[in-house]
Amino acid sequence: MKSAKNLLALLRGAAGPAFALAIISFFGGYALFGSNGVLAWGEYSQRHAERKVQLVAIEKQRAVLAHRVELLDPQSADLDLADELARRDLGLVQPDEVIIPMN
Repeated sequence: MKSAKNLLALLRGAAGPAFALAIISFFGGYALFGSNGVLAWGEYSQRHAERKVQLVAIEKQRAVLAHRVELLDPQSADLDLADELARRDLGLVQPDEVIIPMN
């Protein structure tokens, strides 16, 4: 009977530290293996490099669009570009005209 009480007291005394150890182990494991953990660092680096490449392509595309916007400025519009856009969008190409697309 006395040994059962000692065992119960021992278990009660060990419950707090065991619970704390379980919580610390959980957070430590998540810090290593979780989605934001140390082992996910390589994947983040790879995705960052991919995003840099995408950013460069988007910046080039933006520069092209900015140039076209400059050409369509109402104060000094490029007449060739305005004519091209108007004919293309409104369908005003005559049957005897030859259109040579230039990329």
